[in-house]
Order: sequence, then C-alpha cells, then structure tokens
Amino acid sequence: MFDVSASYGQLLTILVMAIALGMDAFSLGVGIGLKGVRLYDILKLSMIIALFHVLMPLGGMMTGQYVSGLLGGIATSVAGALLLLLGGHMVYSSLRGGTVDSIDHRTSLGMLVFSFSVSIDSFSVGVSLGMFSTNVLLTVLMFGFFGGLMSVMGLLIGRHASRSLGEFGEALGGVILFAFGLLFLI
Repeated sequence: MFDVSASYGQLLTILVMAIALGMDAFSLGVGIGLKGVRLYDILKLSMIIALFHVLMPLGGMMTGQYVSGLLGGIATSVAGALLLLLGGHMVYSSLRGGTVDSIDHRTSLGMLVFSFSVSIDSFSVGVSLGMFSTNVLLTVLMFGFFGGLMSVMGLLIGRHASRSLGEFGEALGGVILFAFGLLFLI
C-alpha cells in the first residue's frame, strides 16, 4: 500500500475530522433522502461527494501550505481560528434550519452543486491542515472515504428517518470542528 508516517495522534485527529466533515454530507443526505431518491442516484451522488471530499481539501492543503509559509509562527492560531469559524458556522446553519430544497439532485448540475456545497467545508479544513505537516494522501483519502460513506448512510437513512436527525448530524460535525479549533488555539 503506502507508508503511513503519521503519528497515532495525527491519525486519530484526521479520522475524527474526516467523520466530522462527513457529518455535513450525512445531514444533507438525510434531507435529500427524505424527498425520495433512487438507489442508483444514491450511488452516483455519493461517488461525486467522495470525489469532492478529496479534491476540495487537497486544494485547501495546497493553499494552506502557501499561507503557512507566509504567516510563519502564527499559522497554528490562524488554522485554529478557521476551524472555530467553520464549526460555528455549521452549528449556526443547523440551528437556522437551512435546506437544500432549491437543488434538484437528479440532474447532473444539481449533483455537482450539491456535492460542492457539502464539500466546501473540506476546503477550509484543508487550508488549516495545510499549515501543518500532515500526510496529504492519507488525509484526502480518509476525507473522501468518509464523505462518500456518510452521504450513502444519510441518503439511505433519509428514506426512513425524520428531518431532525439530519440537523443533529450537521450540528455534531460543527461542534467537533469547533473543538479542534479550540485545541489548536490552546
């Protein structure tokens, strides 16, 4: 396979962040699943979300490495602040009750827009992670895997669950990112 040179603490951090980012895909997937979605559409949408959960943090990490070189010693504080803002925004969005009703998930454009919207948080987290030395391949593969997996779970559960579970998922993901932001700042 490939050499995993990250420490156990870093692996655990990446795993928890991947799950936290996947919670956004999960929660929005529940909402889409409640509208009714075919299994074929679940497969297509989840694959696109997984791809976006790889590409977006990869772009963010490249940006973060550049920013880290410019900022030097305050990079950790900036990364922590970004995660605080991102986590706070996710919690606020879930409490506000924003929906994705305007996106028709059955069209190609709708799938791309939906996938982009649930993956944009991955870019911000990628910027934060790019300011640290992380195993890029492992990180983006874990983000992609959990983004795809959590979207499949959300879409499937959405066919059978209430809307409040999806909002809880997004809030939980936001709380986790907020907590990591606090850890970076402390």
